[in-house]
Amino acid sequence: MELTNVLKAISDETRMNIIKLLLEHDYCVRGLAKKLGISESAVSQHIKIMRENNILVPEKRGYFIHYKANKAVLLEVAKKLTGLAEGGNCISRAKEGKCKKECC
Repeated sequence: MELTNVLKAISDETRMNIIKLLLEHDYCVRGLAKKLGISESAVSQHIKIMRENNILVPEKRGYFIHYKANKAVLLEVAKKLTGLAEGGNCISRAKEGKCKKECC
């Protein structure tokens, strides 16, 4: 998981709203479109970006694909951001093998 790519993917307000909905319940594209009041094609474009960054987990059910938020990825992002906030440039030190914190 590349932290900056995931952060870019979730920085969009609509994508963040999709994640919030999917943390509560799994939905298909049509269900998300109805909940958000946007077109199914717009939802599909947002889902494509989030799937590329492993933020969503698809599950085929009959003719439809339902999505769930990938909590493991979201927790990993939160952990890295916490480490960054607590330790300054923790991520850079981790790449150099100098960081001993659990966050890296």
